[in-house]
Amino acid sequence: MIDEKALYQQLHDASTKEAAFTQIVREYQEPLYWQIRRMVVVHDDADDVLQNTFIKAWDAIDGFRGESRLQTWLFRIAINESLNHLAKKKQVLSLDQTEGSIADTLAGDTYFDGDEVQKQFQTAISTLPDKQRLVFNLKYFEEMKYEDMSDLLGTSIGALKASYHHAVRKISAFFNDND
Repeated sequence: MIDEKALYQQLHDASTKEAAFTQIVREYQEPLYWQIRRMVVVHDDADDVLQNTFIKAWDAIDGFRGESRLQTWLFRIAINESLNHLAKKKQVLSLDQTEGSIADTLAGDTYFDGDEVQKQFQTAISTLPDKQRLVFNLKYFEEMKYEDMSDLLGTSIGALKASYHHAVRKISAFFNDND
């Protein structure tokens, strides 16, 4: 676990800034990657978004005041980058592609090593709207509390609970329809 206060001081000292940021990358690259991957699905896209996340964090590190936890700040950047990536990807999709294109991508992903049930579960998640998928991933995979999600996303706890509930219902319906 990182001592955030010490790291904050190192980030704001020119002589230790790079080493401190390297420590941040080592500590957070894996959890950020998996959060991004659950949103964008494709491994190569997740790598690109992760790289963009760290570039944005580096560019903005001088403005980080430590008012939130470092992890919260990084996740916020990663989520915004993931949503931006998805929005750009939707803009370039041709009209003949369907909403299932994320699920189709998952089926051909050489980096996915789950069994058939896991693939169906990920396919069900991929059919959710971006915001519901984000809330579902944070609650289900990250086991994040609604209070923390509210801080991270700037959304009310009630709205988050509703999004999670709708996501669970849609995933259940997906499995009922595909049995």
